[in-house]
Amino acid sequence: MAEKWKSTALLVIDMQKDFILPGGLMQVAGGQAIVPSVVKAVEVARQRDIPVIWVVREHDPMGRDVELFRRHMYGDGKFGPITKGSVGSELVDGLVIKEGDYKLVKTRFSAFFATHLHSFLQGAGVNNLVITGVQTPNCIRQTVFDAVSLDYQTVTVIVDATAAATSEVHLALIF
Repeated sequence: MAEKWKSTALLVIDMQKDFILPGGLMQVAGGQAIVPSVVKAVEVARQRDIPVIWVVREHDPMGRDVELFRRHMYGDGKFGPITKGSVGSELVDGLVIKEGDYKLVKTRFSAFFATHLHSFLQGAGVNNLVITGVQTPNCIRQTVFDAVSLDYQTVTVIVDATAAATSEVHLALIF
């Protein structure tokens, strides 16, 4: 089993205050409930020397790198969600990037889209992924689809360490 862990990485997706905390500008209603499970997944990964990759959104304050359908939330004096350097872009309490972990900034749903994630994983010999975070119908699903398209051998979603706006939406997309 130890051999399998050498080719596995844990992705922690968008576990940031704007997505998780009540009143967050992009709050995912089920997000806060999964924090303990994500913390546990990170602990287990570290115990097994599985690389932990923190996939986060950090947008330009003017929204120039945001999806077209979200640009109305930025600019003209508006401080949009998950803006680089904002409190909302920070990881929620209990989740900490440690030495040896890797932080990847994305600006779209998929952790692979317009990032160097695939190259990084290939260089590390990773061909198995474990996915945690929010939100299931967007960033989780798109990252999983892209990982499958890129021929990762196994892509595992930890059901109780991922969430959507409702449990019904989450479970409909998982099963």
